[in-house]
Amino acid sequence: MAKYDKADLERRMQGAVDSLKSDLSGLRTGRANTTLLDPIVVEVYGAQMPLNQVATVSAPEPRMLSVQVWDKSNIGPVEKAIRAAGLGLNPINDGNVLRLPIPDLTEERRKELAKLAGQYAEKARVAIRNVRRDGNEALKADEAKKEISEDEKKRGEDDVQKLTDDMIRKVDDELARKEKDILSQ
Repeated sequence: MAKYDKADLERRMQGAVDSLKSDLSGLRTGRANTTLLDPIVVEVYGAQMPLNQVATVSAPEPRMLSVQVWDKSNIGPVEKAIRAAGLGLNPINDGNVLRLPIPDLTEERRKELAKLAGQYAEKARVAIRNVRRDGNEALKADEAKKEISEDEKKRGEDDVQKLTDDMIRKVDDELARKEKDILSQ
């Protein structure tokens, strides 16, 4: 069992918050954003590869994404992966480049995106709570090995709980900001 390390717990919890920020940045808010396509994986050369490893994504206009596929033979699989991603995007294939017009968000789609943002936030909260559990288990193990006193264990658990509360507050703040962004268009 690992020894209790507050800095490590904080780093791992912050990682969950950073991962949430990354996930939320990919949610569409009606403006073209190249990170929108980051989660897409394409089957090429008999393997699953992230879209950004087979093509260049750019935003030439506020409501348009452009996907320049490096190997022309992969345009079909890339187009198929974008359609299958459930992002509500409909690629236009001109033979060399895929153009992705960003449609206006319907009220229903906004609600779906807000719900998805909530799911991402819950995933981050669960990850943070798992780190809290690891920290508390490490404290119990240290106490059992007589490396710390019961009072030190209690103080450590209080620190872990404060850290957890702070990180979950960050998650809630990120979620509120993204929901406002999605619903206020």
